[in-house]
Amino acid sequence: MYKLTAAVAKIFFFFIAKIELKNTQKLPASGGYVITCAHRGWLEIIALGISMPRPIHFMAKKELFKRKMFASFLTSIKAFPVDRENPSPSSIKIPVKLLKSGEVVGIFPSGTRKTENAPVKRGAITIAALAKVPIVPVTYEGPSNLKDAWKNRRATITIGDPFMIENASKEEISTYTERLERELN
Repeated sequence: MYKLTAAVAKIFFFFIAKIELKNTQKLPASGGYVITCAHRGWLEIIALGISMPRPIHFMAKKELFKRKMFASFLTSIKAFPVDRENPSPSSIKIPVKLLKSGEVVGIFPSGTRKTENAPVKRGAITIAALAKVPIVPVTYEGPSNLKDAWKNRRATITIGDPFMIENASKEEISTYTERLERELN
């Protein structure tokens, strides 16, 4: 279902907006990694999903999975639910397992959509540290919704320099979280 949905989304974007992908050479050639991006609208999710060379397993708020049909659709395109208010051990176990098996996990580290720069939470750093995979910061510049897409027909995804979390101490996690926040903003 991921490939079919991506194909339909590519056609949609072809008519609405052009996506420019910069610095693809910075993406790890193999193995798992965490891709992170600021979350300002919902179009960046689609743009990331259709422009990256490998499928992305996105963390999504559990509220999106309340309706059975929509939950089935989200699961079919590799999204998985996370309880942002009361995170359970599965909030960490699921992405770590995916990453260790060589998959790509997409995390919006602010945890919610914000039009302005939102503070970054430490979850993406913690998950990458536990899985021993790199974090790939990505910036998205472009429309955040359909109305904006009709006005601004261009979107740019810029891939930043991947980095590894060398030490998973509490202080180091905070330092890496601050670094990620700087790179995303």
